Amino acid sequence: MAANPDAKLIALGIGDTTEPLPQVIVDAVKAKADAMATREGYQGYPEPYGEDDIRKHIAKEIYKDAVSFDEIFVSDGSKPDLARFQFLSAAGSKIAVQDPVYPAYVDQSVIGGKTGQNKDGRYENIVYMDCNPANNFFPDLSILDSSVDYIFFCSPANPSGAVATKEQLAALIAKAKEIGAFIVFDGAYSAFIQDDSLPKSIYEVPGAREVAFETNSFSKNLGFTGVRLGWTVCPKDLKFEDGASVHADWSRVVGTMSNGPSHFASAGACAMFTEAGMKAHKELIQYYLGNAKLVREVLLKANMEVYGGDNAPYVWVRCPGKDSWSTFQEFLDKCQIVSTPGAGFGSMGEGFVRFSSFAPRQAVEEAVTRLAKHYGV
Repeated sequence: MAANPDAKLIALGIGDTTEPLPQVIVDAVKAKADAMATREGYQGYPEPYGEDDIRKHIAKEIYKDAVSFDEIFVSDGSKPDLARFQFLSAAGSKIAVQDPVYPAYVDQSVIGGKTGQNKDGRYENIVYMDCNPANNFFPDLSILDSSVDYIFFCSPANPSGAVATKEQLAALIAKAKEIGAFIVFDGAYSAFIQDDSLPKSIYEVPGAREVAFETNSFSKNLGFTGVRLGWTVCPKDLKFEDGASVHADWSRVVGTMSNGPSHFASAGACAMFTEAGMKAHKELIQYYLGNAKLVREVLLKANMEVYGGDNAPYVWVRCPGKDSWSTFQEFLDKCQIVSTPGAGFGSMGEGFVRFSSFAPRQAVEEAVTRLAKHYGV
């Protein structure tokens, strides 16, 4: 900024939503607030697992009844739920993560004291599953063995935007069964998947109920990053090695660690399942995907390696011969565009940057104009 004091920065780095809440959601929240101002409508503590109506909506509309409503635990977001896994897993539990990886999986395990020491950028008690263009961003599962207790897997992946196929998820499920591990499947960006052949939930694949949790939220697909509402699915089929119920333990963890989601957030989320709410939801998804398409297309014209942005809200870009921070700095200095250096997502993110589509359309169009001018396309 000192070198360019008049520059107007365009933020395409952080994955935070920017568009106003749909009116149907706002109306539902207002109605709940008005009700809470009456003796008849006032409610105290929420149900710790979420109200039955929102759980039933999620079971029916999102999972097509592949899970039952009482297997769904509604919360204040998927990130807090991911943190709660630290209280479900035993001391010394080993996790496996994709690399590049959403940092919360690793950082929460570090705070939980389960990772050992960091050596050369990787923790000794974590198995890193390399995901890169050479393997189409799906890892070599043969590196996983019986020492692994939890496999954290995100699809569409943050940051790469890669989406696992049903065949790939079937292989992941088979490996989890083989080694006796649980899968923690993060579907936070599943609503952005446009290709009907790609699974939006791991429960679309046979056998998943026996080995997999699934987390998700309304943060990115309904603009709830500041409202806060997510959920985790814990099937009753999940069992520990001794046959004990994982569902029972997860119920205890959630009930102890949380008072449940806000009544106002729940009311807003329920409104999404109305006709007007689903229309608004789909429009938001298409808005952000439209942004991603604009960024993706101009970078392709500039002959860069570009991934994601079609079934996910992130565009993952590699500039050959440059490291992440050099590429970040080039976009910042030459175009006044803020991206996210890929090195922050792990060693396999080195050489890449991530562009987020969560921005006003006018800002994205200006960013595209600057990129086109910079690269002469």
